[in-house]
Amino acid sequence: MLTELLQGTDAGGFLIIQDSASYSGRHLLKSFINAALHREEAVHVLGFEVSEEELKDGLKGASIHRLHFHNVYTDPLGWTHNPAFTVYQFCSEGVTQLVKQTSQSKPVTLVIDSLSWILRHVGPPAVCKTLQQLRKGGAVRAIIGLLHADMHQRGTVGSVCHMATSVITVAPGMKGDEAVAKITKRSKSGKVMQDEEIFSFKEDFTVVVQNRPSQLGLKQTETEERETDPTANLTFNLRLSDTEREAKEKLALPFVFSKEKKTALLHSGRGSGRILYEPDANDDYDQEDPDDDLDV
Repeated sequence: MLTELLQGTDAGGFLIIQDSASYSGRHLLKSFINAALHREEAVHVLGFEVSEEELKDGLKGASIHRLHFHNVYTDPLGWTHNPAFTVYQFCSEGVTQLVKQTSQSKPVTLVIDSLSWILRHVGPPAVCKTLQQLRKGGAVRAIIGLLHADMHQRGTVGSVCHMATSVITVAPGMKGDEAVAKITKRSKSGKVMQDEEIFSFKEDFTVVVQNRPSQLGLKQTETEERETDPTANLTFNLRLSDTEREAKEKLALPFVFSKEKKTALLHSGRGSGRILYEPDANDDYDQEDPDDDLDV
């Protein structure tokens, strides 16, 4: 599924790369930037956390000219007189105007590095509203954002991730050059697909998916269940032969009423016992209180 996401995000798509202090997701973010450039897409990066040189380090090729870096890293809060863009300008109109200044009419892929920087200074409702407007506005084809999950409360992370069409949570793998990606993808029909993959990077940030630990674990469990027979070492036999199974099915249990028993009980024939009672003229019987004689 990771390879499928790298091949392209649908129009209006919103991908979140969720990392933590134990493993950074910026290398995977660069892989998505590199893949978008190879598809000849225009990529605009809102850089809050690293400089342009650091972000472009390792990204090579003729397609690098389609990468537009908007420097918010130098002055994110607008302390100088003429900042190019500040965190407080993160709104649908501000981002759309910024993108159209350096891009053609063709929709672009917007990369936000990172959403955590914005969430530290702008409320989650406003951030979610802006992201939703950018997805529907038309100027931005797709959005890719980096989110440091351990910097925010669980409710904030859940609110932002709920808007995403795909969420990739990265964590360190068993080996030093490996990482684990837990992927959640929502289709347009509402279907949710989940997967877990182990991957690594080449020098050009190409992602190499090695295997799927969840599927391997499932296969191992099924194999163990098939190989383990709990009745193998018993001194008695728990299985029935065909003859024994047929005799068991024909056995009539005493507490189970068959159709013949029900018919005999409900429709009594001649000679069966019956109780006949004819009231006496002196019987004290009250129609309004039949149980009057039971009162003490």
